[in-house]
Amino acid sequence: MGDSKLGVGSRIEHPKFGKGVIVEMDAAYYTIWFSDGNSTRAIDREFQGLIVLEKVSLDVDPITLSDIEKAIRNVIDDKSDLQEIVELGSRWNGGMMILKPSDASLQAKEIPLETFFHKIVMVRDRLRVMEQNINAHKVLTDEDKIDLQQYITRIYGSLTTFNILFKDVDDQFKGAGGKG
Repeated sequence: MGDSKLGVGSRIEHPKFGKGVIVEMDAAYYTIWFSDGNSTRAIDREFQGLIVLEKVSLDVDPITLSDIEKAIRNVIDDKSDLQEIVELGSRWNGGMMILKPSDASLQAKEIPLETFFHKIVMVRDRLRVMEQNINAHKVLTDEDKIDLQQYITRIYGSLTTFNILFKDVDDQFKGAGGKG
């Protein structure tokens, strides 16, 4: 039957475990106490083999996994700059970074530029989060915050080498000079 709208207290019959009562539920599963085994089992709410003997209606509509995923996506979109889409410059799409050792007997390492670029963007985003955490820190003095900010600025400056990979200038690293 696959009735995902059964409430706690509903009586059912399972083809393998026998008669039972729904004692708990979450977005994906019913927890059903089965009298034959005197035990509980998690059964998917969409399981087609349940026969409803006595239905107890839900007080509210159940939250589905899809509802939870949508809520999490909304929170991430609203509260996080980590989901910002940063584009690789089009001339680098499909490109390869090759690290070639000076010793000819050693093999070169090839890394897709998209993978390398993604790592660079992750470093940038984590530095931004660190900056926010420093600025919001309750124990650090203003002097401590300024000292730590200067280190982050110098890190950004060191990373300006990778600005050539960014499609948009606004996404690039800015050092102490602020011009990238």
